[in-house]
Amino acid sequence: MLHRIALLAIAAPRRILAGALLVMVACGVFGVPVAEHLSAGGFQDPTSESAQATRLLVDKFDQGDMDLLITVSSATGALGPDARAVGTDIATRLAQSPHVGDVSSAWTAPPSAAPALISEDGKTGLIVAAITGGDSDGQKYAKELTDALVYDRDGVAVRAGGVASTYVQINAQSEKDLLTMEAIAIPLSFVVLVWIFGGLLAAALPLAVGAFAILGSMAVLRGLTLITEVSIFALNLTIAMGLALAIDYTLLIISRYRDELADGGDRHSALLRTMVTAGRTVLFSAMTVALSMVAMVLFPMYFLKSFAYAGIAVVAFAAVAAIVVAPAAIVLAGDRLDSMDVRKLVRRMRNRPEPAPKPVEQMFWYRSTKFVMRRSIPIAAAVVAFLVLLGLPFLGAKWGFPDDRVLPPSATARQVGDDLRANFAIDSARNVPVVLPDADGVTLAALDDYAAELSRVEDVSSVSAPGGTFVRGVKAGPPSAPAGLADGSAFLTVASTAPLFTAASETQLDRLHAVPPPAGKHAQLTGLAQINRDSAESITSRLPTVLGIIAAITFVLLFLLTGSVVLPLKALVLNVLSLTAAFGALVWIFQDGHLSGLGTTPTGTLVANMPVLLFCIAFGLSMDYEVFLLSRIREYWLKSGRTNPEIAPRVRSDESVALGLARTGRVVTAAALLMSISFAALIAAKVAFMRMFGVGLTLAIIADATLVRMLLVPAFMHLLGRWNWWAPRPLAWLHARIGISEAPEDTSPVSPPAQAPVASAEKG
Repeated sequence: MLHRIALLAIAAPRRILAGALLVMVACGVFGVPVAEHLSAGGFQDPTSESAQATRLLVDKFDQGDMDLLITVSSATGALGPDARAVGTDIATRLAQSPHVGDVSSAWTAPPSAAPALISEDGKTGLIVAAITGGDSDGQKYAKELTDALVYDRDGVAVRAGGVASTYVQINAQSEKDLLTMEAIAIPLSFVVLVWIFGGLLAAALPLAVGAFAILGSMAVLRGLTLITEVSIFALNLTIAMGLALAIDYTLLIISRYRDELADGGDRHSALLRTMVTAGRTVLFSAMTVALSMVAMVLFPMYFLKSFAYAGIAVVAFAAVAAIVVAPAAIVLAGDRLDSMDVRKLVRRMRNRPEPAPKPVEQMFWYRSTKFVMRRSIPIAAAVVAFLVLLGLPFLGAKWGFPDDRVLPPSATARQVGDDLRANFAIDSARNVPVVLPDADGVTLAALDDYAAELSRVEDVSSVSAPGGTFVRGVKAGPPSAPAGLADGSAFLTVASTAPLFTAASETQLDRLHAVPPPAGKHAQLTGLAQINRDSAESITSRLPTVLGIIAAITFVLLFLLTGSVVLPLKALVLNVLSLTAAFGALVWIFQDGHLSGLGTTPTGTLVANMPVLLFCIAFGLSMDYEVFLLSRIREYWLKSGRTNPEIAPRVRSDESVALGLARTGRVVTAAALLMSISFAALIAAKVAFMRMFGVGLTLAIIADATLVRMLLVPAFMHLLGRWNWWAPRPLAWLHARIGISEAPEDTSPVSPPAQAPVASAEKG
């Protein structure tokens, strides 16, 4: 197939490029407006107890899917005529909206509930509106309402916050962050590409392939929004990863093409050879990365699913563009591919001669690899200890749910959230609604008894039931927070003083669950504390399956590439090690607040979705480099078995590793640098967990390309020696028939004698 693609590129390059351009334009027209159709939520497990309770509150009690909070502030006081007039008008107009459920405010609530809606200094009143429509439509309705109602009047300041407004502002901020990211990543990447390739045309080709991948993936995401909810944050991954992988794959193909030309081939034979070697590696690498992304589909949160959709789409488009569009562009460019070589111009300006080609034994990567292999044990031990040490903070990770503090201080939703935490006596975010889906036969007296028992739980300030408010087991008056009976169901609201996402909050949830519901009925809890617990449990319960699938995919694919069972196991261990520094940094910086949280507001917790997301993506990208490197090492290993069979296998293995790193070290390092630029651009994002995502991926890529690929891989492969290439006889037989190789002239491997740990492919 790859040979035929190369022949097609040679025969009709203009047609291929014209077709690619038409596809790009069509995808751009359809896909560029995708941001308007994406959502900022998706962190909650829709199958969990808390999600079921929330749906019942929406369906039967008009509580809405998310809260819109509006503060009304006046120097004359919240109960003064100016603030009262504005607050009452906003609350009335909210209540008239078909997209708003229950509305309460400091001016319309019962006297027992109104004080909780006024700030401690008496200057700010609060309006709480329940917005319907789910994550997607709810955000749209919230934006329409805030645009119409939230603006300052004479002497009265009006601000919008709450979950609904937070999501709206995250969407708007993410669109701005995307523009910032593009403005940073694309120019920097082009400068580095010019430094690597020299020619401006050759440097522009990877960016063109990246544009194809990004626009195609945007079109896919836009299509998916027609059938399911998709997270706005998947767009960040689309741009960063599309640019990074397109550069990776095109860099590999152009570098191999130049190597083939340098070996004396003509342009057409060099391209054919490139496509059946490097082209095969690109396809294999893309398959490996995409399958690592597929595992995220197993999680029920659409936040994680969206990254799987985006990752698979962008990998597919980048690979197709690299093996179809790039060869056509290379053919059409011809000798002009290396034209406008900036490096030659600089050398001429400085009167320096053209550098003479170096023998491979004099290359930095060859010599450094030999150095590492001579000192493999101390280097491997030092690097492993260093990575484990960097990862230790992750043992203290604590999980929390994202709130308005993921936004910068300039966002009004953040300002409202800070005001509520500092100036209001009760934080409604700590409330724990308790729902009885089936309350048939339950009397008001039984509900009162249940509420009284709930109010005795530690750190519960009060419980609002249909029959009244209970404090420490005693009825204290009418309901002070939402509660009710409807259509055979009931709900109560537990007001909590336990700080969210702490041990006290977790203990309180356990004790609330332990209180027996009336008449043997089943109770469901919701609220942020329970949602966070359910989300974390949903992830941890599926994590062994996901990790097992990723490990199995990695093992099988690397076995098909190498014919070894040792190298896949080595790759799994080293890839996990390369992630330890990133995981430790997430906790140390963003949870614990070191380095001032890199400009974010540490909350003492991490969003549980982020480490999983980081693992799946970074692991897949690490495999990308693993495939690049192992495919070339194996090519030299097989070749050495044919040309130097009398040399000891350990010596041939070491030489193959050194030659493989010498040929791919510069490409892998350059690709890692360019990929780190793409992901480091995410650090400029003003949404906190996207900045965390950018830092984590950048550190993971840098650690993988330096400490792992330059030091641990050659050290471990030297220590393993001939065992690197070992496989049991049945698997060696299987690989001989279905194995994949970069070198087309490789013959089928045969199994070594049972007593000798010789490579399954050694005979060649």
